[in-house]
Amino acid sequence: MKRSRRKLHRRNRFAAFAVVVLVGALAHVTGAGPSAGEEGAGTGRPGDLVGVEPYTFRVLPALPTPTRAWKIFYRSTDATGRPDVVSGTVIVPEDGRTGTRPLITYAVGTVGMGDQCAPSATLARGATLEAPAIVQALERGWAVVITDYPGLGTPGDHTYLVGRAEGNAVLDAARAAQRLPEAQREGITTGSPVGIMGYSQGGHASAWAGELAREYAPELQVKGVASGGVPADVLKDALDKKGQEGGNVGLSMMIAIGHDAAYPELQLDSYLTADGRALVQKVRGGCVLENVVAGQGKTREDLFARNPIDAPEWQRRLGEDRLGTRAPGAPAYLYHGTTDEVVAYGLGERLRSDWCALGASVQWQTYPLAGHGPAAIAGGGPAMDWLADRLEGRPAQGNC
Repeated sequence: MKRSRRKLHRRNRFAAFAVVVLVGALAHVTGAGPSAGEEGAGTGRPGDLVGVEPYTFRVLPALPTPTRAWKIFYRSTDATGRPDVVSGTVIVPEDGRTGTRPLITYAVGTVGMGDQCAPSATLARGATLEAPAIVQALERGWAVVITDYPGLGTPGDHTYLVGRAEGNAVLDAARAAQRLPEAQREGITTGSPVGIMGYSQGGHASAWAGELAREYAPELQVKGVASGGVPADVLKDALDKKGQEGGNVGLSMMIAIGHDAAYPELQLDSYLTADGRALVQKVRGGCVLENVVAGQGKTREDLFARNPIDAPEWQRRLGEDRLGTRAPGAPAYLYHGTTDEVVAYGLGERLRSDWCALGASVQWQTYPLAGHGPAAIAGGGPAMDWLADRLEGRPAQGNC
């Protein structure tokens, strides 16, 4: 009875945090955070720790949580197979649990390109919009590791929507959490069942991690992948939008900067006008809302002397980001709003079809008349419930 009361009290504390953050988080989107950390990848295995700092996870600036947390710097592999160092955050609930606990490697949606936007910067300040989802995972007794992605919180430009780099970083974050001695004492072990989860950019990164897991990190006990609002084909999306007026120029420029960072032979600067170079400088240091605003009122003709999407080398590199060419290494849950105005519904629908054709177990959930934000809100809970069943060893049925 005492144990049940402690568990109920713990759940109530986390539930209170979730309610408060939903009311207040929108007021806290950007801000400076911890220092960038170690430079140079050096030698070692992907997932090896390079540095560790004590950390505090907050859902609002003055509201710490009943957790233990650490900021980490860990080794990973970039899009071309070279070693790099990525930062992230490991969070464990202070719940008195003993034995091995599940681990979620969580991929956040688009936050921007400046280091101050990185999850490890905003989680400490209580300024992360996805804090409610993290709280829900912690409330279930799971540990959570959140990658900052390459170049976000560490030196260099963030390789935004470069699939292989993101997927590697998500998987190596799980490896790093398992190798953190402090986390090992809290039940994160090589035997921990691992779940992968994310929405939007995080949906792209988590789906890539799912496709890469069997090849890149076969020792991880990945039990399920839950991805929503997935931009599954960056090239097709760019070609579909070519010549259209409007759209989000700031986000498009983030994609261009990210791919130029991953593949310097693309030579983004050679395509830019003076206005384009000025926007690139703003976007490199901005968070997502700042970058959206910076791109408003600008056309592609204002920014580009010639369109990169016409160049074969750009098409090849963007095409390499396409998901659905290999089956994920674990059952998958995909969800998408049918009126998504940011990530076309057809991209998610095609990913479902591709994975099903490859023999994967896929649970597909649509949200009729839901845009990008509403689908994230409606779909996050069911996705986590599905993931809980996988972590508890229940078989996936799928609806291919």
